[in-house]
Amino acid sequence: MLEPNVGKKLEIEVGGKKLARFPVKTPVIKKGDDLVAIVKDCAGTYLQSGDYLFISEKIVAISQGRAYPISEIKPSWLANFLVKFVHKSPYGIGLGSPWTMQLAIQEVGSLRILFAALLAAFTKPLGIRGVFYLVTGRTVAAIDGPCSYTLPPYNKYAKLGPAKPHKVAQFLKEQLGHEVVIIDANDLGVVVLGKSNRGIKDNWAKAVFKDNPLGQTNEQTPVCIVREVK
Repeated sequence: MLEPNVGKKLEIEVGGKKLARFPVKTPVIKKGDDLVAIVKDCAGTYLQSGDYLFISEKIVAISQGRAYPISEIKPSWLANFLVKFVHKSPYGIGLGSPWTMQLAIQEVGSLRILFAALLAAFTKPLGIRGVFYLVTGRTVAAIDGPCSYTLPPYNKYAKLGPAKPHKVAQFLKEQLGHEVVIIDANDLGVVVLGKSNRGIKDNWAKAVFKDNPLGQTNEQTPVCIVREVK
């Protein structure tokens, strides 16, 4: 029987419909792991017709080999300079470390990062936030670094967002027979990175996960079955 994570609610009401969010525990995901096989093995027994699968972007990125030990990342002078101006959040590193900033530079290029940083510097005093990530894109927004509460060995890793998340979601749907949403959720907010069907509304998916039912620490539940409660 699937149970909610500690301190999290199983059910939520969205658009007048009651939905249950069942977190699914998996092994620690590694580079090259077959997500289809893992989801089938861990969630297959519980899946029912009409269920949605919400999958953490972290395990998609890790399986794609887009997570790196910080010991292997060599921050440039630009990364060390820019990180001084990043707001440090208690809910994740983001680009607040030289390692993650270096990954962002490698992902979209130094010129784009500099342009985004310049625009953010001009617009932030005007109360306009989020310009940096609007320019650099969702994959940069999904970059994260080592945190004390992250499961080992990834407490000493920095990771990029997943590559081609929409295509990954579509592939997973083809293999698993359920609509898939690839999501980046934490206690600050929710970002939808990939969907198996364009008909799935971002605002709906964000509302379903607004309280982050997968948790942020050692739950080890990167997969969630979302089911309408009749």
